[in-house]
Amino acid sequence: MKIRSVVALIGLAISFAVPAFAQQTDTPDPQLRQALLALAKKFEEAWNNNDADALAALFTKDAVLIEESGPVYGREAIRKHYADAFQNVHFSDNHTMYSDPNSNSPHAIGTDGNEMWENGEWSMTWQVKGGDPEQHKGYHASIAVREDGVWKKRMLISNVTPAPAAPAEAK
Repeated sequence: MKIRSVVALIGLAISFAVPAFAQQTDTPDPQLRQALLALAKKFEEAWNNNDADALAALFTKDAVLIEESGPVYGREAIRKHYADAFQNVHFSDNHTMYSDPNSNSPHAIGTDGNEMWENGEWSMTWQVKGGDPEQHKGYHASIAVREDGVWKKRMLISNVTPAPAAPAEAK
């Protein structure tokens, strides 16, 4: 009798879980997508204005930024990281793109609508003091959360994609 009760409970649990899984889709929630695009626009503006304070304000207090130089922990350290970069390099023409049809960004984390993750591509021009402007691009992924009703990055990971190698000259 106990086995029948356990089997019945398992069956009941599965019957509640299956409809919940069936409702999940790969299509991003339109409201989350708008929030993601608005946050990306703020990042573009802050980068294009070389504004470390504005960039840092888009991160949570406990955020982590991961770039080629390694991880940076916390909003204040992220602000300093960007301020130091802007001392030597001028950034412009920053664009964030979510055009990969396979990415379906953003993706909700949990069910309360207060966390999401996304991935995409970026491109920008930078010019080291005394140098020529260079076009760069790469990929990024992040986790964004609502902090006091405002979307902010809790973690941002980005890379720089190396330029294609020049073709070898025939000998």
